[in-house]
Amino acid sequence: MFDRHAYNENGLLEVNRKGKHPIFELMQKAEEEWNAKLRRASATLQEAVEEYIRRYGRDPPKGFDKWWEYVQENNVQLPDEYDIINERFKPFWGIRPADLREILNDWEDNSDVPVMVFGKVAGRPVRLLKNGMPDADKVMFADGLVERLELLRDIENDLPEFRAIISPADTPNLLTDWELREAALEAAEKRKYINIHDPPPKKHGWLSACDPDTPAHDRTFDFYSPIPKDMLRKTKKTFIHNHRVAMDPCQHPSHLFLEGQFLSHYEGPSAHQALIPQFSSSSTTLHYDLLPIPPRGWGEERRDIPWEKKFDERLLWRGLNTGMLCEVGNRWQQSQRVRLVEMTNDVEGHLKILPPPKAEDEAFPVGADEQWSKARVNPAMFDVAFSGSPVQCDNVTCAELVRDYEWKKHMTIQESSRYKYVIDVDGNGWSSRFKRLMASNAVVFKSTVYPEWFSDRIQPWLHYVPISIDYSDLYDTFIFFRGGLSGENNHDELAKKIGYAGSSWADNFWRDEDATAYMYRLLLEYARIMSLDRDAMSFKLHPR
Repeated sequence: MFDRHAYNENGLLEVNRKGKHPIFELMQKAEEEWNAKLRRASATLQEAVEEYIRRYGRDPPKGFDKWWEYVQENNVQLPDEYDIINERFKPFWGIRPADLREILNDWEDNSDVPVMVFGKVAGRPVRLLKNGMPDADKVMFADGLVERLELLRDIENDLPEFRAIISPADTPNLLTDWELREAALEAAEKRKYINIHDPPPKKHGWLSACDPDTPAHDRTFDFYSPIPKDMLRKTKKTFIHNHRVAMDPCQHPSHLFLEGQFLSHYEGPSAHQALIPQFSSSSTTLHYDLLPIPPRGWGEERRDIPWEKKFDERLLWRGLNTGMLCEVGNRWQQSQRVRLVEMTNDVEGHLKILPPPKAEDEAFPVGADEQWSKARVNPAMFDVAFSGSPVQCDNVTCAELVRDYEWKKHMTIQESSRYKYVIDVDGNGWSSRFKRLMASNAVVFKSTVYPEWFSDRIQPWLHYVPISIDYSDLYDTFIFFRGGLSGENNHDELAKKIGYAGSSWADNFWRDEDATAYMYRLLLEYARIMSLDRDAMSFKLHPR
């Protein structure tokens, strides 16, 4: 009988040396949870309405029945799993609709960054209503938004009228004021409204978004210095068991020093004193931007080589040095892509590795670490490099990037398809290559701070492998599947299972129809939250 691993509230599993290797357990739990989710999915409109009311304590939005028809006609699976939409809209229920419209109008005219407006008016199709971009960018961003709105073509006649602001940027810009959000959530729970003209005191910095009882408030940080070394010093091995929680800088303040989204702004921006209903292409757990489908990343070329024909067992990554501006005086060396390239090409020193258990052998405890030479591990097991030439850098830093980091030529889809293992990391925002990677039959390792629209509809450790922002679990995780230096004690069959499950997921849960169903439901919720008569914009099912 094995000792148990600790499943911590911060989303990390803490390894118990007397327990069996935790990846066996994480994969088994993932499959059980996914199958349970599939089994409990609503099969009728009646069940879907009842499940909606059970989860959110209110009737679904008007048009829910038409949305359900679309879901059924297009075989959209997991029709109940849209919690991320409710999570984003929930605080807005604590704001009077007339006040929300006042906030929206003010933001449309006075936002911190240029915005665009789209919507449906007077029965006309959904279209771009206002382009606030500078003249040089108007056409490019308008074309990009129009392309995204193509997802609505089949259902736009059934959408209510609405007017919505969307930010053209890759990154979010609405930092949460935790105190303001909590006040709005409390008001919503009581079916009341906050006074938008008497907000909490103005706050500054990333920590404004964090509950005072979270680890981010346990110490004082110097955001203009390198990351404190003790924040990266882990005394115990960990793996992710809850990917969304593991993304949260409130639970893991070291993220603020390791991800370009946060590094670029040092201690962080000021939180607005109003909750603004704006759509953005991506968001973090510290932001409250509403999440539509991002610009298309699923239309890229794909090449599905069967697992058995993938002969390269190194972990692959190619990409640009995006993530933040690389300029003299800022901390670009700590950003996610730079760290990955540096870490996996370092040949000095040693690594402490959890030895891979014998193939398919769950009969022995994890045991003690082994010491492996970086000079042997990194060249043999990793093919990680920047591609092309440096971007987003000044002359001095561009030269430094070329001199100090690994660069290789651009890799074609055909060339990359021979690899069994790939890693996906954030660039300037969310990763637009994720679907292509998932559809490749390879095992996708994913490190990110951006929860995405499909977060409720995918299962870590079944469809992909979650990796921490600090990469502290990367070697132990990869070596579990790939095996030792000569490939001994590998778990190729388990890796193949994830590779094929991920590819099947991409084919069945990220079709255009799935993206349309998400946008359909998102806009029904948005139209109701902005309506002056929310009750009239609710769907009430007649009793059976």
